[in-house]
Amino acid sequence: MADAEPSGTHRANPSVGPAAAQRKDLASALAGFPRVHLGHLPTPLEPMDRLSEHLGGPRFWVKRDDCTGLSSGGNKTRKLEFLMAEAVEQGADTIVTQGATQSNHARQTAAAAARLEMACHLLLEDRTGSNDPQYTLNGNVLLDRLHGATVAKRSGGADMAAEMEALADKLRAEGRKPYIIPGGGSNTTGALGYVNCALELDEQTATMGLKIDALVHATGSSGTQAGLVAGLAALGSDIHLLGIGVRAPREKQESMVFDLATRTATCIGREGAVRREDVRANCDYVGAGYGIPTPGMVAAVRLLAELEGLLFDPVYSGKGLDGLIDLTRKGAFDGMENVVFLHTGGSVALFGYPEAFDLPGYQPN
Repeated sequence: MADAEPSGTHRANPSVGPAAAQRKDLASALAGFPRVHLGHLPTPLEPMDRLSEHLGGPRFWVKRDDCTGLSSGGNKTRKLEFLMAEAVEQGADTIVTQGATQSNHARQTAAAAARLEMACHLLLEDRTGSNDPQYTLNGNVLLDRLHGATVAKRSGGADMAAEMEALADKLRAEGRKPYIIPGGGSNTTGALGYVNCALELDEQTATMGLKIDALVHATGSSGTQAGLVAGLAALGSDIHLLGIGVRAPREKQESMVFDLATRTATCIGREGAVRREDVRANCDYVGAGYGIPTPGMVAAVRLLAELEGLLFDPVYSGKGLDGLIDLTRKGAFDGMENVVFLHTGGSVALFGYPEAFDLPGYQPN
């Protein structure tokens, strides 16, 4: 049954018509940027029919960017395809980046650097104040070190951009050639990865004959949402894009996304394509702060694990799912037929938060 053609879809020819011309133009624009292929793309687009039945309303789908392949996958791999290509082009031999303690971006960057024979220095900011060894040493942090990265901690609230510059200066003095990647890979180069994702999703749905009404995802450092906004605008898409914030208040989040989306659209030759009303963020599900578990996140992660056999992460996608589920129950997607949730990966971070999940059913011998 799971392998059958999803009901309500039909095969179409995505290579004809006005939309095909827009896809071709956008693909041509992206081809003008250096890129190294790190991910397993295209990622699957799958129905979540048990969740759909559970919630009622539209049919829910999941865009499986947890399946990008690099070090257990995740959304940052798409960004790193363009960022690492730029690093190679500039002759870098060392990558410097930053993130929170359980940063999915840091883990995927360390893996990308390993594959491309570069050193990697990670600066991890303590944004939660947790001293639990499971949080500070397990999950993503364990994999950072397994990939051979150098890991150093910084206190919460530190000027992480300045910290990276200082480290890069030190490395240059030692004869290294560092390339700095901002947190989350969120600049115009990194956002190209999600311009490409918008194109990929458009091609997939055209082939399936599937009309997507809304696309929902977790939004933090802004690069994923900005790339999607720019890509969908370039395609002339009417998909309702909604980011569920995991850190900043709504006004700040939307401002960051709009600024980066505008610059990204200009970068691909679509200056003026992005409108302010294209940028939507709901930041009601952050809870006490970035990386701090909420009851809604825990319930959402457990629900999807039990209904769909899918694992989501406690920092980003789990809070995004909480928003999706709650908004569905409040009628936000009433009248829509198909809603996609973008799975940004990161389930390895679950191992840093074992205390957040009070799981029944374990019976020791």
